[in-house]
Amino acid sequence: MGYCGKSADPEAFRRGFEKTLSRGPDDSRVIDTGKGLLGFHRLAIMDLSGDGMQPFRLGESYVVCNGEIYGFEKLRSGLMERGYRFSSESDCEILLPLYREYGVGMFPMLDAEFALIIYDGETGEYIAARDPIGIRPLYYGYDSRGVIVFASEAKNLVGLVYRVQPFPPGHYYKGGEFHCFEDIAAVPEVCRDDLETVCANIHDKLIAGVEKRLVADARVGFLLSGGLDSSLVCAIAAGKSAAPIRTFAIGMREDAIDLKYARQVADYIGSDHTEVIITREDVLGSLERVVALLGTYDITTIRASMGMYLVCKYIHEHSDIRVLLTGELSDELFGYKYTDFAPSPAEFQKEEEKRVREVHMYDVLRADRCISVNSLEARVPFGDLDFVRYVMAVAPEMKVNRYGKGKYLLRHAFEKDGLLPESILWREKAAFSDAVGHSMVDDLKEYAERCYTQEEYEARRQAYSFATPFTRESLLYREIFERYYPHQAEMVADFWMPNKEWEGCRVDDPSARVLSNYGASGK
Repeated sequence: MGYCGKSADPEAFRRGFEKTLSRGPDDSRVIDTGKGLLGFHRLAIMDLSGDGMQPFRLGESYVVCNGEIYGFEKLRSGLMERGYRFSSESDCEILLPLYREYGVGMFPMLDAEFALIIYDGETGEYIAARDPIGIRPLYYGYDSRGVIVFASEAKNLVGLVYRVQPFPPGHYYKGGEFHCFEDIAAVPEVCRDDLETVCANIHDKLIAGVEKRLVADARVGFLLSGGLDSSLVCAIAAGKSAAPIRTFAIGMREDAIDLKYARQVADYIGSDHTEVIITREDVLGSLERVVALLGTYDITTIRASMGMYLVCKYIHEHSDIRVLLTGELSDELFGYKYTDFAPSPAEFQKEEEKRVREVHMYDVLRADRCISVNSLEARVPFGDLDFVRYVMAVAPEMKVNRYGKGKYLLRHAFEKDGLLPESILWREKAAFSDAVGHSMVDDLKEYAERCYTQEEYEARRQAYSFATPFTRESLLYREIFERYYPHQAEMVADFWMPNKEWEGCRVDDPSARVLSNYGASGK
């Protein structure tokens, strides 16, 4: 967190800062730069000793960074050749030397998931930046004097600033302005590789993305739903690990779709597997807390967060794991059930670009909050920058579902490896919130239906002109959201929904269950 002006109120800063202590329970520090305040809560992942504590300092400059910089050893070696010396094994210690050498030109150099704030002691100004996908969260706002304040989460800023806004991914802030250093969804040149070359590249780049995310000085674990995406991440990791990896799956007691598939994958790859069983009472009892920790009213995000929050809570309470690899971002890149209705390859690509640009407000937000509130770190192999750049550039006519099977490129890429059982590799997509158990979503909808009469629903929904609730469930979530984030609804672009401009996608519920092509996905 950074309060970037002399007028910073230390007590107000601390009150906001302490709202996210769970993100870094190992150590906390606030420093006065002379022109504002920087704060850091540490979750020790790289260099578990005290030497890795932030803010890092170089001369009169400071940096705080929530991130993982992959391949930092090579960058550090280059900096050492230029005379820099390092006192820790932390990847983030290289940031100030990089800034001194390259200025804001450093940001495109980073193969990283990061959000950072730098105080430049030579110029007396603040610089902030966020990775191109927005895997690591960052928000900002201006106080009553016009001073900008940055923080990892919106909740840190509520009460300190008038309007909380997400820091745009792939941008840096300097001199009072935001500058784009990479729009990762933009495609400078379409890739015309043939099918087999595309799939070979997808294969190799995803494996590299998983492999680099296994590097940590803390224990690493895996969320395993039994769907294609998380199963691939787990299978690749199991093949790279000397000991059995630890996998975790969650499901409702009554009708968990995922548990049986997750068990099949776990048995196949030989993981140390744990099943977490939840009930209706667990879900409804956690609803308000989940909305509060997420900072969203979006239906899809909240539904999918219920199971994810509860499995991460279990992991925090019953293991020494600190890092979790997940399967997020595959859908945005390769398609959802609803993108089968794309009227053309060009429309598929346009939708893909929109989803990748906005994912930091939806699935990535969900993964970050559910994991970090339980003092864990999320790593997203499908969000590997090299992987995303390549898949985005693949010719859209190759990505659109013309094969009779969604995500064909990803499935075909791993068809020859035998990493997964055929039944998992070619399993139909099921939305995570549904696959935890159809009863979970039904329970949430039923509970919301009982909270309002039709007259109350119609009257109360009209209080919200932006992203007006359109079901009783969405009204319930919005009212909980407003208790914790009053008048901050524009932090989220809108409800995550299928593209209603497409034939077959004009639905009033975000669940893939309501689509005509859902088919065998829920079995």
